Amino acid sequence: MDLLADYRRATMFFEMGDASGAVRLLEPIVEAEPGNSAVRQLLARAYFQTAQLNRAEEQLRELVDRDPSDHYAHHVLGRTLERMNRPADALRHLRIAAAMYSTNTDYTTALRRVENRVSGGH
Repeated sequence: MDLLADYRRATMFFEMGDASGAVRLLEPIVEAEPGNSAVRQLLARAYFQTAQLNRAEEQLRELVDRDPSDHYAHHVLGRTLERMNRPADALRHLRIAAAMYSTNTDYTTALRRVENRVSGGH
């Protein structure tokens, strides 16, 4: 198995909108190389895109546990938890991401949206 070639194909599939195709290629790579954060992150994003939110959460928690300074993993974990209708859980990760990278408007927009939900301001 050529893991690098499969990773490149998975990236291409993901970028072309075929997240399911990306998942099929990425799962065996993560199994073979569990320490590869780039592959794990792409798999988490593909799970998110295919609404496999529990699987996305699992991958993202692994990334955050491994590297608490990974603002992007915190952001996507927060978005995943938000999408799972767990806004209170999402808030922590969205706050961390926004605090680490406050100039990212996607981060601050997501944070404001979830803060409003949690505070009842829909």
